[in-house]
Formats: sequence, structure tokens, C-alpha cells
Amino acid sequence: MGPLITPAELAALPEARRPVVLDVRWRLAGPPAAESYREGHVPGAVFVDLDTALAAPPGDGGRHPLPDPADLQRELREAGVSAGRPVIVYDDADGSVAARAWWLLRWAGHTDVAVLDGGYAAWLAEGRETTTDAPTPEPGDFEVRPGGMPVLTADEAAARARAGVLFDARAHARYTGETEPVDPRAGHIPGAISAPSAEHVGEDGRWRTPADLAARFAGLGLEEGTPVGAYCGSGVTASSVVLALEVAGHPEPAALYAGSWSHWSRDPERPAATGPERG
Repeated sequence: MGPLITPAELAALPEARRPVVLDVRWRLAGPPAAESYREGHVPGAVFVDLDTALAAPPGDGGRHPLPDPADLQRELREAGVSAGRPVIVYDDADGSVAARAWWLLRWAGHTDVAVLDGGYAAWLAEGRETTTDAPTPEPGDFEVRPGGMPVLTADEAAARARAGVLFDARAHARYTGETEPVDPRAGHIPGAISAPSAEHVGEDGRWRTPADLAARFAGLGLEEGTPVGAYCGSGVTASSVVLALEVAGHPEPAALYAGSWSHWSRDPERPAATGPERG
């Protein structure tokens, strides 16, 4: 299974290959995503909360630090995740939260994970079955073994921005420092390149083709063999950069600075560049 799966492909999977489906819808403001889940979801999908299951509590490590492996293992097992079953994740936005779940499962050692292309909106657009029934999954046996995907510390992210490529997945206005609605300081890591995550998907909410994504990253300055990393506000939307690069055929996983700007900006000793230039 590749990193993306279409609604038609998911619906057509045989019972013997039936995956664990995780609904990871999340929003910064508005009604809680759990309410949307209760109003309707993909049959068999289990709701998993980004804030409580896919991240540690906010603090010095940022707004969405990597969860404690034992806590993550407990949450995934409760959702029915096992090593021998594929996992499909979806959200209802631009795929970034689903990409975080995809990345986290890969980081934890699961090798058979995919994001539903177009998310819940694409599932609905195709007229596929939904339900309000919340399943009670049989507990899984997945053992979390961190290290399946590369990560960067703050110092390593700073070095990657100078001796490689470090993509900033936030909206461009946050990269330039024109606005900063969430974190302590405005700006970006010096040397980073603006690569907003919203540009990974088309107007229909589905991921752009591998050729389109490869061309996008090449246009942003990524050359073959160059070490690449990604960060964002809190390590969520940057996961979609990692996913987009894999879809594009990049040979090695990009490294994620999980703390991202919410971690970097807490330290007044760390520099912040502003404006459209890398700095």
C-alpha cells in the first residue's frame, strides 16, 4: 500500500485485508471534531484525538510535542491498531492532520499506513456510506518502537537550513512574520524556505500528482541528494511536507522538526528571520 489511498480503493478492500480506519479530524477553532465524528464518519472508523492521543501535552517542547511512546502505544491499541493490519487515516481539511497521524505511525514502526486521498469530503462527494455508529474495536497488539522516521532537534534544524533544505510549511504570512496568531514570536528559522502545506492539495482537496509535487519541490530549490527537513507551527502541517515528498518519489524520508516554531520561538536566544528572504 502506498502513502495515499482513494475512497474507491478503500471501499474495495476485501474483508481479509480490512484495515483499521482512524478518523483524526481536528480544528483549531469551532465545534470539536469529536462532534463531527458523532454526526457521521466512515463505517468502522475510530475517532482519535490529535491533542490527547497523537501529541504530548503542550509545554516547553511546543504545542504538539511527540507523545510518550507508552502513551501512544496505549492509544493506538485501544483504537485497534495491530502490526499485521494496514491503517488508513483521514481528516476533513487539507490532509495535514491525517499526515501527522501517518507520520506518527511510521515513526512508531508501523509500515503499512496510508492517508485517505481527499479525506472525508472526498468520501462524501462519491456518495459512499457513512454511519453514526461508533465501533468498539478489539484491542490491538501494536508495539511502538520509535525511530521509524527521522527527526530533528532545534540545533539540527538550524544546521539543515544552512547545509541542506529546511521547508517551512506554515502560511507564507507567518513565515515572513507579517502575522503570528499563536506562538511567542513572529518570523522563521534563518535559512528556511517557505513551502505552505496548503499547496500540496488541489482545489478538490485531493493530493496533487507525484509529478506536480516533484516539480513544486524542485521549484523551491530541492536538488537530488540534498538533505531535507520540514517544520511548521507545532509539527502537524510539516508532516504533510514529509508525505508530499514521499508521494513525489523522494528517495529518503524528510526529517521532521517535531517541536517546530512553537518550540523554537520559546527560546529568546534562537534567532528569527523576517520578510520573504531566507535570512
